[in-house]
Amino acid sequence: MNKKIVLSGIQATGRLTLGNYLGAINNWVKMQEEYDCYYMIANLHSLTVRNNPEDLKNNTLKILAIYIAAGLDPEKNTIFIQSQVKEHSELGWILDCYTYMGELSRMTQFKDKSIKHADNINAGLFTYPALMAADILLYQANLVPVGEDQRQHLEITRDIAERFNKLYGKTFVIPDAYVKKESARVMGLQNPESKMSKSATNINDVIFLEDAPEVILKKFKKAVTDSENKIRFEPIQKPGVSNLMQIYSSVTGKTMSDIEKEFEGKGYGDFKITVANSVIEKLKPIQDKYQSILNNQEYLEKIYTKGAENARKVAAKTLNDVKHKIGIL
Repeated sequence: MNKKIVLSGIQATGRLTLGNYLGAINNWVKMQEEYDCYYMIANLHSLTVRNNPEDLKNNTLKILAIYIAAGLDPEKNTIFIQSQVKEHSELGWILDCYTYMGELSRMTQFKDKSIKHADNINAGLFTYPALMAADILLYQANLVPVGEDQRQHLEITRDIAERFNKLYGKTFVIPDAYVKKESARVMGLQNPESKMSKSATNINDVIFLEDAPEVILKKFKKAVTDSENKIRFEPIQKPGVSNLMQIYSSVTGKTMSDIEKEFEGKGYGDFKITVANSVIEKLKPIQDKYQSILNNQEYLEKIYTKGAENARKVAAKTLNDVKHKIGIL
């Protein structure tokens, strides 16, 4: 039987966080045995905000190294850099012409980023969803792992694909969201009502995957809780404590009930230290392997070159079919 196809990726801006690992990469590792997976570093999407060129290049390689260190096997997955598969840009432009202004203007991410980057509201930020649709549709992806903040982009991808198929006949697979119930949604340590973000302005709000153990411990000790001093999972009433419980559960596999029993009668101080130590233990082998991979530039080049070659074989086939149907020689 043919495996279902999965496509996902992370932007090449900023340093990866504990949220990126627990909410995305860790789940990708589990999927690689069951699905035909394409995982990219989305450096073209990163251009919607201003980047230091050297930082963008270095972040791209760092993310690639973390993918592999975290357990993504280059022999089982197609791991590639978005810009090295030119079909993404070409199909992105074609799909721009099948995407309506009204659809794009309703995108929440465009509205949010326009507020954050009021001095740089560029056309790429506006048409971003058409390129994302190209990313997905090029590989005829059946499933796209998404969080709640990305559902809108998947919906517009489905709309674009259905519109194109209706005009020209079956061309694209209509992708579905892949949402794993046990996937962690890691919130900020200082602002537990917002998702942990690479772009956080408060350094204590986020655990970066490259953080040293002493830094991780210090950040968890400063994590926001409440005045009750009881460990109970109540996301609405106790968002800070519930977030720490979610992190601890994701790292150890313990249920919320197990955690509540484990810390019955204990205070937040002990709890924070235990959570911090569990995260440190979980990240240590990844961090050790990451440094070794990052220092081997020849190995990284081999991986992304091979990944791009394999991705292009599939992407070119889809693009050629599209061009044939719309009359481009």
